[in-house]
Amino acid sequence: TSSVVFLLQMGWGDLGAFGEPSKETPNLDQMAAEGMLFLDFYTASPLCSPSRAALLTGRLPVRNGFYTTNGHARNAYTPQDIVGGIPDSELLLPELLKKAGYTNKIIGKWHLGHRPQFHPLKHGFDEWFGSPNCHFGPYDSTERPNIPLYRDWEMVGRYYEDFKIDLKTGEANLTQLYLQEALDFISKQQASQQPFFLYWAIDATHAPVYASKQFLGTSQRGLYGDAVREIDDSVGKILKHLQQLGISENTFVFFTSDNGAALISAPKQGGSNGPFLCGKQTTFEGGMREPAIAWWPGHIPAGGVSHQLGSVMDLFSTSLSLAGLQPPSDRQIDGIDLLPVILQGKLIDRPIFYYRGNELMAVRAGLYKAHYWTWSNSWEEHGKGIDFCPGQSVAGVTTHTQEEHTYLPLLFHLGRDPGEKYPLRFASEEYQQAVGHISGLVQQHKATLVPGQPQLNVCDQAVMNWAPPGCEKLGKCLKAPESDPKKCSWPH
Repeated sequence: TSSVVFLLQMGWGDLGAFGEPSKETPNLDQMAAEGMLFLDFYTASPLCSPSRAALLTGRLPVRNGFYTTNGHARNAYTPQDIVGGIPDSELLLPELLKKAGYTNKIIGKWHLGHRPQFHPLKHGFDEWFGSPNCHFGPYDSTERPNIPLYRDWEMVGRYYEDFKIDLKTGEANLTQLYLQEALDFISKQQASQQPFFLYWAIDATHAPVYASKQFLGTSQRGLYGDAVREIDDSVGKILKHLQQLGISENTFVFFTSDNGAALISAPKQGGSNGPFLCGKQTTFEGGMREPAIAWWPGHIPAGGVSHQLGSVMDLFSTSLSLAGLQPPSDRQIDGIDLLPVILQGKLIDRPIFYYRGNELMAVRAGLYKAHYWTWSNSWEEHGKGIDFCPGQSVAGVTTHTQEEHTYLPLLFHLGRDPGEKYPLRFASEEYQQAVGHISGLVQQHKATLVPGQPQLNVCDQAVMNWAPPGCEKLGKCLKAPESDPKKCSWPH
């Protein structure tokens, strides 16, 4: 069985199937109607790089190294001056799928390190069309270079120079390029009868948001909605392609997101987290709970809805299971195999751990969520207009200083209070029982936790994308400055 994973940057409330009022995602809504909707599905970190590392390794970022120890509970990612990346000691899903004869392709953003040793084709992928970092820019090539796009081993151009993004209008045809790559790859694998793993990780909904000309101005939700509509259209075309080639019954497809919608860029360039508190960068539900849909015609009963507590890390274990492989036994794997949930409607009892950098911020078990630390962002950052929870201040919950609640965790019942507005009374019996149970899970988790070597501590201008492989052929090599490693600063 082949696997397709769509990993986007959208909020729980961005899809019609999850209640978005303008209903502008007909293809994703159809995918949900034909498959299974997961209402309680989580990412492993409230921002991009760590959650992608978690998806591909099946392990929490604190284990696979995608975190920092430069400050307590900081959100760190992989900008182009980062020195670290995915360690060779980590086993990625495509490396393991190769053992079962899979051909693996990544389309879009890799974000697990951009130096040569971190290249996706060194970590199990056979093909790549996309970029190592997000499409920030344009840059002037003196302070920092524009981000390269790669085809397999070599760059084929740079964002803003060869792959245009018009920041005034939001126009860029990148999503159409990424769509065509997916269709061509699927056709090629079908012709050679090869099982495949396609990881479609495009970044159109990440600010600065972009969409192709034919989608601009077509949404009630502005430019962000235009980008969502184009992604929805692309997903529809990919699913239709699988059906037309007659391989949809042999292809497991999963759609989800790497973090909650970025409310810092709302309302113009940010999505919706539905009823949930705050957004990207926070460990409140709005930062970590994601839209998720499983689709596998002939196997998944149509119209299914699951309340299984799921995680992006489960895609690692589930994809291995589909290939008839076991997860590696020499390391802690945090993902679980979701096939019994998807095919037999089972519910597997498991906790969800909400990490921010090196700190376990919160834990969910059943319908209860206990916060051991709260922090949205600092007063200093907030004073500069950086707000991860615009219009959503909850006294004692959305704190601007890091508040520790280890001895008396804040407890919410997410069934009655999905917005995390009403902490349960410490003296209540309900509180005592739930916190007692969750505290046991935390002790167990911490007792066996072996943190990985932190990869996101050191930054150096010299390691930026000055001269990626293939730059000579294109005349696109830039001179790197002298190496000057520094501790990265992570204010959030």
